[in-house]
Amino acid sequence: MKVARFSRGEGVLAFGIVDEEEHELVVLSGDPMYAGYDPTGERVPLSDAKLLAPVIPRSKVVAVGKNYREHAAEMGGEAPAEPLLFLKPNTSVIGPGDPIVLPHQSERVEFEGELAVVIGGIARNVPEDDADRVIFGYTIANDVTARDLQRRDGQWTRAKGFDTFCPLGPVIETEYDVVAGEIETSVNGERKQAGAFGDMVHPIASIVAYASSVFTLLPGDVILTGTPAGVGPIVAGDTVEVSVSGLGTLANPVVAAP
Repeated sequence: MKVARFSRGEGVLAFGIVDEEEHELVVLSGDPMYAGYDPTGERVPLSDAKLLAPVIPRSKVVAVGKNYREHAAEMGGEAPAEPLLFLKPNTSVIGPGDPIVLPHQSERVEFEGELAVVIGGIARNVPEDDADRVIFGYTIANDVTARDLQRRDGQWTRAKGFDTFCPLGPVIETEYDVVAGEIETSVNGERKQAGAFGDMVHPIASIVAYASSVFTLLPGDVILTGTPAGVGPIVAGDTVEVSVSGLGTLANPVVAAP
């Protein structure tokens, strides 16, 4: 089931289930993560809706670095034995079509297409075998990174945390076969990244278990699961598209900071 968060008209936000055959949104009475799947009886054509980031984390965005061996190699190292965790602020989240803004502080900003896990329940010390219980669904992410600042700072908070540096969307898929999934990132229509989720060093269940052993995961938290090899720079005027089989495409233009 694909769940969308969308706007229609000024200030009117809603959640809906995507009816792909009819190209419509089945409007729900509230956020299904908290209110369940309660339809209002209304339908909205997809063409009349603006899709937003399908979730705004109330607590945090957890990300995993170097979770594909080839990407770890291109960054000059090996994949870590344990998941390498860092955080992005929830203020970095934007939705489909929203611009990625290049900050004045950086001269090299790069894309990182990723699969994102949306947490649906309170999770603390979750066993790997129980990880599915706390996962609401999956969406697409772009872990935008100021690479020069990452190298200069020696830690990643500033480089990963600018406003607009965490595009999410276009929908959350609540029933997704991660093992069979693939991801591709393109810039201006030219493919830059391609990878299979089965190649992750640390699979989803391991990441959820590991992260929840460090801090409590809350409903709406998002986990970015790492990027395959092929990351590269973006400049003003570019359009970045991250596509995941079964989830669709997350597209964002790139603009310079005013």
